Amino acid sequence: MYDIKALYEAESVEDAIKLRLEHPDAQILAGGSDVLVQIREGKRAGKELISIYMLDELRGVSLDSDGAIRIGSLTSFSHITKNEIIKKYINVLGEAVDMVGSPQIRNIGTIGGNTCNGVTSADSASTLYAFDALIELTGSNKKRVIPIPDFYIWAGKVDIKPDEIQTAIIIPKEKYEGYHGHYIKYAMRNALDITTTGCSVNVKLSEDKKTFIDVRIAYGVAGPVPMRAKTAENFIKGKEVSEEVALQFSKEVLDDIKPRDSWRASKALRQHIACELAYRALKEAVKLSGGEM
Repeated sequence: MYDIKALYEAESVEDAIKLRLEHPDAQILAGGSDVLVQIREGKRAGKELISIYMLDELRGVSLDSDGAIRIGSLTSFSHITKNEIIKKYINVLGEAVDMVGSPQIRNIGTIGGNTCNGVTSADSASTLYAFDALIELTGSNKKRVIPIPDFYIWAGKVDIKPDEIQTAIIIPKEKYEGYHGHYIKYAMRNALDITTTGCSVNVKLSEDKKTFIDVRIAYGVAGPVPMRAKTAENFIKGKEVSEEVALQFSKEVLDDIKPRDSWRASKALRQHIACELAYRALKEAVKLSGGEM
C-alpha cells in the first residue's frame, strides 16, 4: 500500500538534523496526513522518510517572556483550537485550523506540516500572514527566525535548508495585542474540501471604536503563495469605521491579489469572492473589536 524505501525515527531535534544530513533526499514526516497520502498516490513512491512525530519538545503553545506566542511545529490543529492561550489572544487562528479536513485529520495534522507543505490553500497560512508570524528553523549550527513571507518561496516550495527543520511558529506580542480577527474559508462544500479562496482580517480600532488604527488582510489561493493585500491595508488605516470605507476597502484588494483560472474556480470568480470575503471578514472583525458598521 505504501511504497517506502526506509523510515528513520528521530529521537531529538539534533538527531533529526543529523538524519537529514545523512539522508538528503529523505522526506520529513510529521503527522503524515499529506505525505502518506502522496506516497499512496505514487507521487512520492520509494521515498526515505524521517519521522519527527515522537518529538514532544516540538508540541504545545506557550507565552515567551516578551509576550510572544510560541506554537511548536508538531502541535496538532485540534490542540491549537482548544488551547487557552490561543482562545484568549488569537482565537481566529484556532477557528481557521478548525476548518481543516475532518476531526481525524485535525487530530493528526500539525501546523508545521501545514506550513512546510508550502501550498497557498493551507487554512493556517493566511491567518499567520495576517499576524506577521515568524518561522523558527533549527539547523546544525544555529537557529533562524524569519518572517513568514520569506518562508514561502513559491507554490509548494519553502525556505528550509538541507540541515534544518521547522521547530516553531512565533507571533510577536505587538502583532496580536489589541487586535481582533476573523477568517472566512470559501469552498464548494462546508467540510472536507480544499479552500477555493480564504481570507483573514485582523483589526485594531481606536479607543472610541470609530477609527481604524490598523488592519491586516491576508489571502490564500489568491496567488502562488499566501499574500497580504497591502494596498487595501494602506487605504483603510486612519479611516472612519463605516460601511462606505469597508466597501471601498474590499475593492482595493484587487490591486494586490493574483488569482488564476483553475478547474476549481475562474480568476473572475476568485476576484469576486476575494472582495466579498474582505468586506465580510472586516465587518466581523470590527464587531469582535467592539465597533459598529
